[in-house]
Amino acid sequence: MGGTFGWQELLVILAIVLVIFGASRLAGLGKASGRAIREFKDELKGPDAVAAGPVDATAAPSAPIVPPPADSVDAPASPDQR
Repeated sequence: MGGTFGWQELLVILAIVLVIFGASRLAGLGKASGRAIREFKDELKGPDAVAAGPVDATAAPSAPIVPPPADSVDAPASPDQR
């Protein structure tokens, strides 16, 4: 026995699985596994690729983000401003 399955064997296995689990449960399993594969691929790309989305090369670059000056952020509030 070679250990490979032909199309007839795979068809019989699919029919048995369909009888055991039912069509609605198989559809749910397919949807869940597709979602899991999609999430796995997104995780492999990294968080920047998922958050940024597709890159449009024709779009004009936006203005750079400039943080506020350090002295205004770190300055404690005076008692009069509370």
